[in-house]
Amino acid sequence: MKNRFLFYITKRYSIPIIEPIVKYLQDKGEDFGFYFSESVFHHISEEWKKEQTFRNLTDMINFNPDFIIVPGNFVDFRIPGIKAQIFHGLGVEKKSHYKIRHYFNVYFTSGPFVTEKFKEHQKKYKYFLVEETGWSKIDYILKYPTIKIRKVFKVPENKKVILYAPTFSPKMQSAKEILPIIPKIIKDDEIWFVKFHDLMDKKIVENFKENISSNIKLIDSFDITPYLHLADILISDTSSVIYEFLVLDKPIITFKTKSRYNKGIDISRPDELRAAIDRSLQNPEEFHENRMKHIQEINPYLDGKISENIIEKLIKAKEQNAFHKMKKPLNLYRKWKLIHRLKY
Repeated sequence: MKNRFLFYITKRYSIPIIEPIVKYLQDKGEDFGFYFSESVFHHISEEWKKEQTFRNLTDMINFNPDFIIVPGNFVDFRIPGIKAQIFHGLGVEKKSHYKIRHYFNVYFTSGPFVTEKFKEHQKKYKYFLVEETGWSKIDYILKYPTIKIRKVFKVPENKKVILYAPTFSPKMQSAKEILPIIPKIIKDDEIWFVKFHDLMDKKIVENFKENISSNIKLIDSFDITPYLHLADILISDTSSVIYEFLVLDKPIITFKTKSRYNKGIDISRPDELRAAIDRSLQNPEEFHENRMKHIQEINPYLDGKISENIIEKLIKAKEQNAFHKMKKPLNLYRKWKLIHRLKY
């Protein structure tokens, strides 16, 4: 009998996270379906709309999945099945990345740095598994089609591409200080792409829009992946997108980063940005060894088989009865909040 998999998706940026897992299940001929929140459903491909898509709790319960795959912090506890957390990012510096909310039976961690912390939680709570597989979006990034990508995105071959992707977190964001200087330092042979987080302060975004020129373009897609491939340099702060970019082994500039300062050039003043860009363009290999060191700790799995490993480990754990008698705490307050929050 085939296993049944349900993807539980509430954010549109989760689409590329599950894409390689979906493809693997399709190739294997497995039985799977989707739940998308209303805001996400409008962004999925026509191909996915042809698959089983559930719009309410009753349909998901009737589907009776063996496994629920979740790139997020919560899942409806009323749906049957083993609940697997695959994470919505590589935000390894954020305390919230390691918070146990008592929804999941298994956590699939990205690398040794994250695994160690979840193993400590496992010893404490004793009811869930921790499996180190890598983060599934890395498969998507590494396999993304890049042939003629500049032509597809209308980027001239003679232009250097700078990508600025700040986080929204008030304690970690760089946008207030970096955005005003961008129009002043752009060179004629550069094109800049700016990707704001969905939760970025709207005032910051609107103020920047008033000052952009023809060689500054805002990214309105939920998927930053093609721009990671286009970019010669990434500028950020303490955003998890830095670790996505690391796997492509290209220069990174951070502004007042909170951790791992030597993964690229870290600056503390906006007026240092232009010199950091020039230095990175002149010597893109300068921080290669540091980049590789950090990726080995955060997500060392670069063989394109992360998604396969997630599915195979899930099936194996079930076959070995690893989830038997693993009872979660009652978690009544969170369950009450979740029921009031969800609208199917």
